[in-house]
Amino acid sequence: MATAKKETKKGQDFSSYIRWFWILFLGGILTIVFIFLLASWGAFGEMPDHTVLENPKTNLATEIISSDGKTLGKFYFNDNRTPVSYNDLSKNLVDALIATEDARFHEHSGIDARGTIRAAVYMGKNGGASTISQQLAKLLFHKREKANLVEKLSQKVREWIIAIRLERQYTKEEIIAQYFNIYDFGNNADGIRSASRIYFNKEPKELNIKESAMLVGMFKNSSLYNPRPERNPVGVKNRRNVVLSQMYKYDFITEKVKDSLKNTELDLDYSPESHREGIATYFRGYLDGFMKDWIKNNPKPDGTKWNLYNDGLKIYTTIDSRMQTYAEDAVQQHMPRLQAEFFHQNTPDRNPTAPFLDLEPEEEKALMRRSMRQSERWRHMKYDLKKSNEEIEESFKKPIKMSVFKWVDGKPSEVDTLMKPMDSMRYYKSFLRTGMMSMDPQTGHVKAWVGGMNYRHFQYDMVKQGRRQVGSTFKPFVYATAIDQLHFSPCDELPDTPFCIEAGKFGNPEAWCPKNAGDSYGGIRTLKDALANSVNTITAQLIDKVGPQTVVDLVKKLGVQSEIPAVPSIALGTTDISVYDMVGAYSTFANQGVYTKPVMVLNIEDKNGTVLYQFTPETRDVLNAETAYVTVKLMEGVTQSGSGARLRGKGRDAYRADYKEIITGYPYEFTNPIAGKTGTTQNQSDGWFMGMVPNLVTGVWVGAEDRAAHFKTITYGQGAAMALPIWGVYMKSCYADKALEISKKDFVAPDNLSINVDCSTVSDSEVTEDSTEDRLDELEF
Repeated sequence: MATAKKETKKGQDFSSYIRWFWILFLGGILTIVFIFLLASWGAFGEMPDHTVLENPKTNLATEIISSDGKTLGKFYFNDNRTPVSYNDLSKNLVDALIATEDARFHEHSGIDARGTIRAAVYMGKNGGASTISQQLAKLLFHKREKANLVEKLSQKVREWIIAIRLERQYTKEEIIAQYFNIYDFGNNADGIRSASRIYFNKEPKELNIKESAMLVGMFKNSSLYNPRPERNPVGVKNRRNVVLSQMYKYDFITEKVKDSLKNTELDLDYSPESHREGIATYFRGYLDGFMKDWIKNNPKPDGTKWNLYNDGLKIYTTIDSRMQTYAEDAVQQHMPRLQAEFFHQNTPDRNPTAPFLDLEPEEEKALMRRSMRQSERWRHMKYDLKKSNEEIEESFKKPIKMSVFKWVDGKPSEVDTLMKPMDSMRYYKSFLRTGMMSMDPQTGHVKAWVGGMNYRHFQYDMVKQGRRQVGSTFKPFVYATAIDQLHFSPCDELPDTPFCIEAGKFGNPEAWCPKNAGDSYGGIRTLKDALANSVNTITAQLIDKVGPQTVVDLVKKLGVQSEIPAVPSIALGTTDISVYDMVGAYSTFANQGVYTKPVMVLNIEDKNGTVLYQFTPETRDVLNAETAYVTVKLMEGVTQSGSGARLRGKGRDAYRADYKEIITGYPYEFTNPIAGKTGTTQNQSDGWFMGMVPNLVTGVWVGAEDRAAHFKTITYGQGAAMALPIWGVYMKSCYADKALEISKKDFVAPDNLSINVDCSTVSDSEVTEDSTEDRLDELEF
């Protein structure tokens, strides 16, 4: 009886255990379900709804794209991110990610049950359980780690829910692409496209196995695993090798490949992307202003403004990345050599007022005082710090630590030093600057834009912002006016003798008597020879006959925006004009008399590819085709026998390298038709060269910030020595790149050409001074 009672009691106890087990089990499941429901309802914090999951908020940089499909740069504040699709990713990247972060990625629906159980049993010591989907959820919606255990658990629950929703919303491929796009790889490398470009100068599709392994290794901690030499390259290499081992473990690579790659270096090609570094920095500076103006006048469909730095716009430009590189390389080849010679001539012993010439002490003080008050330092102290003028002036006399620009081995560099701000201003005024623009005259597409030597230290753009005296490069406008008005031929002759325009004519208060360079005169000259040798007296005779206002009217039609007084002296280039305007004007001659406004932006698209802007060409007829062609033939004489003739031979452009060694170089040896004009202003302050072939017009200016800083003599202080070499080096590179198809052909002659341009067929009896004067007398004012 007692035994039966005991057995009954045991059965009851066992049933009780079973009942409690199911109560606890089902209660646990219900509790978990309830917790998940609470989390999904937002009880533990705000949860993203369907629309947010469909369009997660990420800041996307605006991308600047060249005409040949390369990224020139980006506009961004904090996030330098340009998204790519799954098909734009290298297979090596995907394999490395799955092997390292989520080997069962294609088997689960957001939560890896096996991994979660393993992590719970081993308390996370044998690997975590976060799937790629969970990590994406964390990056998108929960970047901040919670402090205590309860908060961490609630965050983990929310991540699970979001991960499941992401899996329902997106394909596996889209989740992988988003994960790569959202991650911050450090050093302004937001997202995989920026990372692959910055660390390896490649597109994501081009990354090999070890490059992919390095970048995937950075997912663990991009701050710790920073591959830059001064940070943690050894740790990055070790982490990369862990990824390679994982790829071998899951059969993505063979053991042989793993072992061979583990012994290799990182082989970075570090190419930082910032607003002051990279290619076409000055053009990007111009484009920043262009886009802000465009945004001001072109709101979104909902009426709000586009954000240049966050909305992921794409700007398709006319700049050719290859030609832009050649242009920047040409500047970098020429300018340090020319600068070395300038420094050599302006040592304190040779020039006590260096870098200035021809300035009295009071004039020099006034120049420096004016520059001081125009400086950013003055503005900051005056308006931000509310300092008095006396305090600010005193601060310019106290040495401070700074980094200054310097050419080192022919490359732009920075040097740390201790210097007074006033001395640093004088130091920077000793540097020669440059501006260069290259354009297709038929389409108006600007192919290259170099506004200076180094954007970090010289931000003033000398292509469009800066305007300088153009010297003899203005003379073709005078000749073109004479050809248009008087039907002149390059073979017509005028006397090269002293010439004056009397006082009172054209409103001149006194007589104007220009002199030739070196005060030399040469009897009778053809117009072609006169332009080739930049003879001032003959240009003066032409403007005397056609009138300054007629020339001004033509120049305005050619797109020049500068104010130009209608006085005779403009014939010698006393007017300040930008490189941008000069290239546009000269292009009219190469385009058979049709002015085409320079174009820099072709299209603007939003992040979805919707076209927001498309350029409309602006053209107008300025000259008849015959006048334009004859002017071009006149300018061909400049490179055949005039100041640009060095383009035809090996040249003897001498430069002083390291202040000691005399070197010669630039064997241009061009044999194709080239029309051009050099320009040199008073006291050798500005050097110009405008060069044209049938499908490319390029203008180059070189000079210092202040006209008081210049070469003492014409040997180096002329357009043929200061600016022409940049054009020559640039064109050599362009011609070497056959894919660019830069023309070597003759300029196209118009039908029914009535003006003779071949002076070899003209006898002395056919062209005389009298016949030229007869046509001049026909013109009335």
